[in-house]
Amino acid sequence: MTAEAHNHEAEEVCEAGLELYAHALRTGRIPASDAEPLPCLISAGLLQPDLEDTSHLRPVAPAVALARLLRGFEEDIARRRRQEASLADAFEPFLALAEPPPGPAAAADIRLLSGLTWINLTITQALAKATTEMLTIQPHTTYIGMSPEIHAEAMERDQSFLDRGGRIRTLYQHTTRHIPMVAARYEQLRGDVAARTMDEVTERLLLIDRTVAFIPANKERTLALEVREPALVSYFATTFDRLWRLATPMYPEAVQQPTLNGVTPRQRAIAALLIEGHTDAVIADRLGMNIRTARVHIAKLAATLGSESRAQLGYLIGQSGILDQEPQEPQEPEAPPAPPQR
Repeated sequence: MTAEAHNHEAEEVCEAGLELYAHALRTGRIPASDAEPLPCLISAGLLQPDLEDTSHLRPVAPAVALARLLRGFEEDIARRRRQEASLADAFEPFLALAEPPPGPAAAADIRLLSGLTWINLTITQALAKATTEMLTIQPHTTYIGMSPEIHAEAMERDQSFLDRGGRIRTLYQHTTRHIPMVAARYEQLRGDVAARTMDEVTERLLLIDRTVAFIPANKERTLALEVREPALVSYFATTFDRLWRLATPMYPEAVQQPTLNGVTPRQRAIAALLIEGHTDAVIADRLGMNIRTARVHIAKLAATLGSESRAQLGYLIGQSGILDQEPQEPQEPEAPPAPPQR
């Protein structure tokens, strides 16, 4: 191989170069002429001249060579980040120029909100103008890292809406019933409030007066979308209504799903995900529990069905018929009968 034919990035080491480097480590040094067709060994810092015999090259210790290469990558990443910040600053005035002018058409648009402070302020402003209802879906991750200050602000905002005659309906995951912030919410709020739970829910959703919706725009929830497009808002409302009918009441009256043939509702939900082939970590994440709790439920399910292995557990779940038993749809509490007219 000639140096001209040796065409790749200087920081990369080709397979032939790695073989020669390994040979140099075994023998202690190699003739410099052997490395001439492989300049990547020198540029990557894997070989250096032998001070006692300049016609030979000695290998650099692997730990030292690796540290140098990684430091080069870190410097390149830092340089790229500086370029990214510089470009963002340069384009900021252009993005402002490209914003559509305010008007009737803008009200039916989708707007990106950046930063928790701006997101919460926009939600507060929308709820301050609301008159009817707020529908929300709150997965268990909503409360991870939530500060008491943010929780208190949300409580004050929601209570103000309830005092004006609004109503709030919230869907949680079953595991959220035990979160102290959730319990405190329903001990303190006064008004037309109801909550239900499911094994799995969608990502977070706030739907106000069925005219504006807020949904996360990234995993960290530092970005959100404010949606006023009627077709999308209607879609969100229909989704919420259908999930609400399937969910289990939690407040103001709590309903517990029954245990069937020794299998609890939580174990039934886990069984459905197990036969789909999901790992313990995925099951825990989807059902809003930590992985240790998920494994405890899996062990109890295995003991109930008499399983001695993971493969056998999947088979026994299918044979048991526990997933064929459809849960009953919760019923709205009946209104008390009207008093007889005199």
